[in-house]
Amino acid sequence: MRAASLLFAFVLVATVLGFLSAQETLPQSTPEPPISPPISTITVPPPPPPEDPNAFRVSSEVELVLLDVSVKNGAGGFVSGLTKNDFRVFENKIEQKLTVFSAQDVPVTVGLVVDNSGSVRTKKPQIVTAALALVTNSNPQDEVFVVNFNDTVAMGLPPNVPFTGDRDLLRRALLLNPARGRTALYDGLNVALDHLHKGRLDKKTLVLISDGGDNMSEVTRDEIMRRAEESLVTIYTIGIFDPDDNEKNPGLLKRLARVTGGEAFIPHKDEELVPVCEKIAHDIRNRYSVGYAPSNRQYDGKARKLQVVATAPDGKKYEVRTRTHYVASAKLSSSSQEGGKK
Repeated sequence: MRAASLLFAFVLVATVLGFLSAQETLPQSTPEPPISPPISTITVPPPPPPEDPNAFRVSSEVELVLLDVSVKNGAGGFVSGLTKNDFRVFENKIEQKLTVFSAQDVPVTVGLVVDNSGSVRTKKPQIVTAALALVTNSNPQDEVFVVNFNDTVAMGLPPNVPFTGDRDLLRRALLLNPARGRTALYDGLNVALDHLHKGRLDKKTLVLISDGGDNMSEVTRDEIMRRAEESLVTIYTIGIFDPDDNEKNPGLLKRLARVTGGEAFIPHKDEELVPVCEKIAHDIRNRYSVGYAPSNRQYDGKARKLQVVATAPDGKKYEVRTRTHYVASAKLSSSSQEGGKK
């Protein structure tokens, strides 16, 4: 019996030692490193805030001419508080019935079209600062984009961000291209007008910062003026050039602004750029919207002269700035209906 107990104990110890030895000879697995989340190189802005149910909207099944109207008094101050009855609109001297009116500070789709050619190289920092001042003073719900142009035309924002109100993103967009090369201004405006109509807002504006010269575009001056006339977009222009700049064309800048109802600015000093952009932002926010369905339904591609009259309670006429005419084309008809169904 004693011999059997000793034999059992010997077998048990041998079994345990064999198991431990086998465990030591097994390959040890190397723990896998933790998986790092992918790093995004693009900051995507937060989604836009919910739309205000009381915000200005245009909804129509017919063609509409929608005008941005700036009204000032004799001292140059903005006139607020006017009503629909204070306005009269004439197309080719025939009074039209107003069907759309708004006096709200409504969000706008805004395109910053910025010259990045070699002629503005020394002014680039001031241009960026001024453009950001415009954004800072604009409606926080505006949808903004940037078009940079020199030899070629490039969108400033990332491909997956068509519009933004994010100041940091817009700053990067403005700094994206170094100032060098020649000037494709007309091509830049052409791209901006295309992109502008992708915006979801009814009111649309471009701000062009350039010397007005062009020596590289495929689009012609006549073609871009025609597009501006057909688009019903308001264009502000800022002329940046030195007196000895042989490429400058302030006449084009003034004509674009006059025809579309914007305003042209020619600062004499770089320090004036920021106040100019702040003034443009305030002008955009203080404009009235008036619209009508033309009594002449023949969209024959011809220009039609416009006149908007705003009258004070005492019968005095205010100073009114809006576009001088528009081209009654099939494009106006289609864009009005597409823009209205929102």
